[in-house]
Amino acid sequence: MTVAIAFPDLKDPDLYVEQAPHEVFRRLRQEHPVYWNPEEDGGGFWALTRYADIVEVSKRPDLFSSAHENGGHRIFNENEVGLTGAGESAIGVPFISLDPPLHNNYRKFIMPALSPNRLAGIEERIAARCADLIGKIPLGEAADVVPLLSAPLPLLTLVELFDLPPDMWVKLYDWTNAFVGEDDPEFRQSPEAMGAIMSEFITFSQQLFEERRGKPGTDLATLLATMEVNGESVPFREFLGNFILALVGANETTRNSLSHTICAFADNPGEWDRIRADRDLLKTAVREMVRHASPVMHMRRTATADTEIGGQAIARGDKVVMWYIAANRDETVFPDPDRFDVGRGNIQHLGFGAGQHVCVGSRLAEMQLRVAFGLLADKVERFEVTATPRRFRSNFINGLKNLDVRMVPV
Repeated sequence: MTVAIAFPDLKDPDLYVEQAPHEVFRRLRQEHPVYWNPEEDGGGFWALTRYADIVEVSKRPDLFSSAHENGGHRIFNENEVGLTGAGESAIGVPFISLDPPLHNNYRKFIMPALSPNRLAGIEERIAARCADLIGKIPLGEAADVVPLLSAPLPLLTLVELFDLPPDMWVKLYDWTNAFVGEDDPEFRQSPEAMGAIMSEFITFSQQLFEERRGKPGTDLATLLATMEVNGESVPFREFLGNFILALVGANETTRNSLSHTICAFADNPGEWDRIRADRDLLKTAVREMVRHASPVMHMRRTATADTEIGGQAIARGDKVVMWYIAANRDETVFPDPDRFDVGRGNIQHLGFGAGQHVCVGSRLAEMQLRVAFGLLADKVERFEVTATPRRFRSNFINGLKNLDVRMVPV
């Protein structure tokens, strides 16, 4: 195996606590874009940091697998420690951890549920909820916008899609933090506490599954509970896995893109002035928001045969980790990539992935960002971050636990 070169361990969650390590990723792109990152257990993974390499791997699911039996879609081996890394055995395989053609069969069921026809009127309802949330933020005073706006906005959209009571967003917030926070002691205080959270979630999900099976509706929970794949109804375990996937996917991307973008506008007030002067910029500026934030930092694949990436030999069975947060600042694709520029246009970032596994809810996420910042532009002259936010201790989610901001009113 290639001798390791002195770079920080990209798997170490402490690397991400103070800030996203953009300088580390820049050096890797320039010096070792296909880099062997050793792990403490004697294993390791290939870290990909260039846009072109990640797109190429994403387009070859036959050669680079995300299947559960090959380890899944995270750095840790999902088939050994479970979907959330907590050793759970009750959760089935979500469709993100399947390869084609089975992966595509699930997408064919889910995509229509997020089509414009099925979501008719949802933008107006999102706007109404968002206006209500913004109306409760004390403008001119420092306030934590994560629980006031960033977290509830996508979760309230999610409870509508799943036809759940609106106040369920608070419980979903706690659950999703636990699902993705395997390395953060604030989210996983002990194995016993995590066990209690999983037990509570599974009990709720079992009831939801049985209710939707017994009395189907038109909501997303019904779809996940009643879908048939290869002529067979999905069992509860698979419903559970895909339910977790939907909760995390629909929440973390929008929530953290919104928070990071408020920070970006605070640091770049001229860009906020551009939005306030020309709201049409929001149609494509939402893509720059996701690129700049890169809320999901990586996804993993496993090589199914000996191959190469960027001239580097890759052996069958090797883990390959695609660092979207690095590729989204690839200088060969995005000029002056560290600059936040709402006028970049209709860019093709990797914040939602690429290839077979591109996020099915990407358009809904962009809609919520567009609506939120459109409404904020009516109320807010500028943003002032009043305290350094606390970050997730995570190598997976580029998340902010809080964000104290003073929104200066118009």
